[in-house]
Amino acid sequence: MPFSVTWHTLLDEYKGLAEDATLLTPLSQDRFQITDVQEHRIVVEFLDRDVDETRPLQRDQFETLYERISDAPDGFDLSRLPLDADPYPGVLSLHPRFEVDESAGVIRETDEPAGSQIIRGADDTESAEEATERAEPDVDVYSDALLLIDALERNDLSSLEALDTPALINLYTLLSDIQRDANDLRQNVTNVLLDRLHHDQPVHGQFGSVQRTARRNRDLRDDEEVLATLEDAGIDRERVLSVDRDKVDDALDVTELSESDVYDIEETEYVRKAEVDEEQRETRLQGLKDRLATSDDPEATELREEIEELESRIEELTQFKTGREYHTQSRAE
Repeated sequence: MPFSVTWHTLLDEYKGLAEDATLLTPLSQDRFQITDVQEHRIVVEFLDRDVDETRPLQRDQFETLYERISDAPDGFDLSRLPLDADPYPGVLSLHPRFEVDESAGVIRETDEPAGSQIIRGADDTESAEEATERAEPDVDVYSDALLLIDALERNDLSSLEALDTPALINLYTLLSDIQRDANDLRQNVTNVLLDRLHHDQPVHGQFGSVQRTARRNRDLRDDEEVLATLEDAGIDRERVLSVDRDKVDDALDVTELSESDVYDIEETEYVRKAEVDEEQRETRLQGLKDRLATSDDPEATELREEIEELESRIEELTQFKTGREYHTQSRAE
């Protein structure tokens, strides 16, 4: 099928979108909307960026992506996209014959109509209340983070020495809980990312980027086994009598033995943080604060109510009453 047919089908699909249809880039998870469609390009606007928020996507680039997908029976690897090409597969997923498989990290052509990267505006019958409904995440770190935010706002952290002991204990406890819960959640996220990342290929998100790398762990085998192996290679056991790692490594340098002859080597995969975009993180955080403070949106109102309720609960839980005050109040009731 010539690309011209695919292109015009894609343009027709855009005409059926809701006015506020919002799409998601498959790699960086950036939200964007299509603002204009022309014969040779599609113009998109990013909703979470302060610079370069509007970008024209050229037809010839879509055709190149189409050819790459056609040449890959199992799907085109999204990590091979140039850094600025992330929105192209998101838009192409509007076509009923193309789908993004985020778990496999590919975009592929299908025989049956597939879903798209639309995260809002896909169903015109959805009510405004349903579109803005919030759900509290069912993870321990969420509630701990809310408590920590409240504690940080209540205390002046410019001088920790000036804080009283109970305030420091509260901060320490919350920070410890968040560290533990966040590490558990991070490990779960790592396990999923390992299936999507490829070696030496950074993948970028809104707040930073990660890449897959390997770590080698070496454990010396049984002392007698190591000594016997080295003696067979002409190394006197006194040279490595304690089987010290440094001595063993020195011995390996002057023999034809390999590391695997004396080490049990285990390779594990992990995700390493490649960089952090602090400016983007700060900008996003400030934008959330400003929007919450001024917005009349039902979601913002609901969040403000949750924070006020949380502050009330914290005040009740942390309020100190003497035994006399408690018993006096109980008799009065």
